Amino acid sequence: MVKALIYDYDGVISNSVNVKTEAFAELYRPYGREIEEKVINYHLANGGISRFEKFKYYHKNYLGIDLDEIQIGLLSEKFSQMVLQKVINASYIVGAYDFINNQSNKYIQFICTGTPEEEIKIILEAKGISHLFKAIYGSPLNKRTIVSTILSKYDFKPEEVVFFGDASTDLDAALYCGIRFIGINSDQFGDDIEHYSDFSNLTFLV
Repeated sequence: MVKALIYDYDGVISNSVNVKTEAFAELYRPYGREIEEKVINYHLANGGISRFEKFKYYHKNYLGIDLDEIQIGLLSEKFSQMVLQKVINASYIVGAYDFINNQSNKYIQFICTGTPEEEIKIILEAKGISHLFKAIYGSPLNKRTIVSTILSKYDFKPEEVVFFGDASTDLDAALYCGIRFIGINSDQFGDDIEHYSDFSNLTFLV
């Protein structure tokens, strides 16, 4: 029997993936079109990885620069300033709000995202939906750690939890912890993975 639902945010609840894609592109545009395209492609192929890890990767692999923690923090702060209000303003994935609101009376709900934890809390509060979630988790914790924490802290068995995600990191965390995964709004999942274009035709749960 399912007791808890876990959601990623960008691309699952909100149409905000492009907001962050554009921000990464803008930050790396001064390094040339080739670098910008590499950054965009990596970002789109690796949703769910925190911006802290992405900045390290981009600079190391594309620019040959090892960033220290202060530099990463400055880049992350600039990125946050660029995207925060745009993410708040982004529309919901079709059916997401109604689904989450309706399920809140039946299941315990959580957020598991690569967005910095304090930032996602601000976003959910501004959207007026933070009260629908028992707890909100973000980076620097990775998604395996977040899901494991939810299972242990709230004493759930794996079969009692479902993860809604759109990225390989979401699927990886679900498989790692042995919980059911449902793909949302992503074309990267094959027929062997349960997935839907949005929440409009998703009936739940058994």
